[in-house]
Amino acid sequence: MDGLTHPRDLEAWHRWQLGRQPLRRRLGQVAGVLRTIARPDARPGALTLTRGGPGPVRLLVCLETRSPTSVLALLSPLRTLPDLAGVAVLSPEPVKDLLPPWVWTESTAVLHDDLPRLAREAQVVLSTGHYLPLGRAARDAVAEPHRFVTAQHGLLTPDAPPLAEGTTLLAWSAADAAFWASGRRDLAEPVVVGSQLLWEAGEPPLAEPDPAAAPVFLGQLHGAELPRERLVAAAESFCRENGAAYRPHPAERDRASRAVHARFEAEGISIDRSGRPLRELGAPVVAVFSTGVLEAAAAGLPAHVHCPDAPPWLTAFWDRYGLTRWGTGPTPSPNGPPSSPPGRRRRPSRG
Repeated sequence: MDGLTHPRDLEAWHRWQLGRQPLRRRLGQVAGVLRTIARPDARPGALTLTRGGPGPVRLLVCLETRSPTSVLALLSPLRTLPDLAGVAVLSPEPVKDLLPPWVWTESTAVLHDDLPRLAREAQVVLSTGHYLPLGRAARDAVAEPHRFVTAQHGLLTPDAPPLAEGTTLLAWSAADAAFWASGRRDLAEPVVVGSQLLWEAGEPPLAEPDPAAAPVFLGQLHGAELPRERLVAAAESFCRENGAAYRPHPAERDRASRAVHARFEAEGISIDRSGRPLRELGAPVVAVFSTGVLEAAAAGLPAHVHCPDAPPWLTAFWDRYGLTRWGTGPTPSPNGPPSSPPGRRRRPSRG
């Protein structure tokens, strides 16, 4: 079945995720919690509350992290709202620099005190799901489940976390909505909104492919969906056979990943640590299942996937997103969202 491994059981999903993490990372998380408890000035669950006005909260945004995908999914759409007076954002860190121009005020909030109160007050609570602390606390506080809105912020594998019961899903496509729901009937009607991430990746001017540029393989050694050994082997074989450069994921900072990078370099594989946007490289982009493949395709670059002996779920994933194998035609540019943000003309799909 093409669906989630854990379609309903969030606790089972958390156990799977924890089991996929290296022991060193698990110990580091425990040590971090103990250090926080030991701090005399520590405030459990301290958050930053950023408000667009003193009145009632109409829209509460729960931003778990300042990662680009979360910001694009949750904060970028705020630019389309004519009035931000009733908007509030709860986050572990300040986010005023990420928000549209407005008279924003900041204060300190507490996870288990202020968040439930604000969630009950808001007409809509927007998050990336209930699998992280802010989303979980907000979902628990909302009496009408459909007011808890989950925004898709990346490509979906079978190991995506399950949706909260009754949630309203903002999906990139009808296929993603059906996949994430995995046959459930206890969810609100999903809304297909497209992807802000892919929309912005495809904004003109499009990239100029360099016919002489060597391919760039996007690293995903942090991914839990496949064994690290398979991810390393896929990247290593491709780079050696095609003269490609390996571009580490920003999360590849652990000792084991750095050792892989060093071995690649010893074998003559170039490591791209430039941090330059993919569109500026002008090179073909290849990965096992990275969102970067679709971003590159949206930007006008040749983009492919590669994984020898790919498991069935991965080939189904490639097919769902229209990702093409290396050695075949390039991945088509993904469709834009159904409607463009105000002030911008909708581009026709090149897919």
